[in-house]
Amino acid sequence: MKMHNFNSGPSILPKEVMEQAAAAIYDFNGVGLSILEIGHRTSWFGAVMDEARALVKELMGIGDAYEVLFLHGGASTQFMQVPMNLLDTDETAAYIDNGIWGTKAVKEARLFGNAVVVSSTKDKNHSYIAKAFTVPAGVKYLHYTTNNTVEGTQWHSFPATDVPLVADMSSDIFSRPFDYSKLALIYAGAQKNMGAAGVNIVVVKKDMLGIKRAIPAIMNYRNHIEAGSLLNTPPVFAVYVALLTLRWIKREGGLAEMEKRAKERAALFYDTLDALPAFKPLVVKEDRSMMNATFTTVRPELEDTFVALCKQEGMVGVKGHRSVGGLRVSMYNALPLSSVQAIVDLMKDFSDKNA
Repeated sequence: MKMHNFNSGPSILPKEVMEQAAAAIYDFNGVGLSILEIGHRTSWFGAVMDEARALVKELMGIGDAYEVLFLHGGASTQFMQVPMNLLDTDETAAYIDNGIWGTKAVKEARLFGNAVVVSSTKDKNHSYIAKAFTVPAGVKYLHYTTNNTVEGTQWHSFPATDVPLVADMSSDIFSRPFDYSKLALIYAGAQKNMGAAGVNIVVVKKDMLGIKRAIPAIMNYRNHIEAGSLLNTPPVFAVYVALLTLRWIKREGGLAEMEKRAKERAALFYDTLDALPAFKPLVVKEDRSMMNATFTTVRPELEDTFVALCKQEGMVGVKGHRSVGGLRVSMYNALPLSSVQAIVDLMKDFSDKNA
């Protein structure tokens, strides 16, 4: 049976990336050792790290004003590491709360300084993006989540502000052309659009760094910059898979091609969803995510029936996040349009029988 991977993360990887990574487990680049065995300070892995950092800058179109780091921990680690590095105890940061990850980021930031929520969508269960808000004078940065994996909303333009922007791009990084130079700091877990779980990427504008507070050595971005992301043993295999995925994105046509495919997948899915009486979307049209489509059945008792049918047909990851329930189809870079076609065909048949 052909499997269709709609998992929200860890998520689908390109077939050729998995084949290359699997081969490297037995023999990395013909050196006679596994990628799992080579020393992280060898020239072999140094070349991997250097190329990965260079590809990130190339795809993002950014220059020497930025540094690229590959660090341990998921993006959740950055909820604390960002304010730890950017925010002194007497300073204020502004946060946009559009969902579960924004809420968590605010909570962590308040351990290190003053964090004010300038925009929240809790009033409607985070089913939309609140784009009109006021940022207080003198804040150090404005933090937002570009794509809300759990709730299925996405910012399709930049928040309107002159304050330095910090973006959690975990679930839509490298999915579209983006003026990354408008962001002061970007972070993302790799396990959605750019690799396997186990590593996260931080891209930081160097002039944002330098605060008075003492920071533990392993948490200090400047220490990682100086060490070239080799301050301690990095997740070697996860970094290598990220490199393979970045190479694949570039070969396939870069971010413009990724956006073209994302729009095709999203249009096919949402057009079908809107036309079927057995299902209903959970997000307003203008704020729907191209990465994570959230929806449910018009009759609640049919949700489990549909999930069971998907499983029977080899479609995994359709059940919504445990915190909100419902249904979710994640459509990341590596997902073929044929998988979206398969699930919309199943939805049509299910709706005909259960509407």
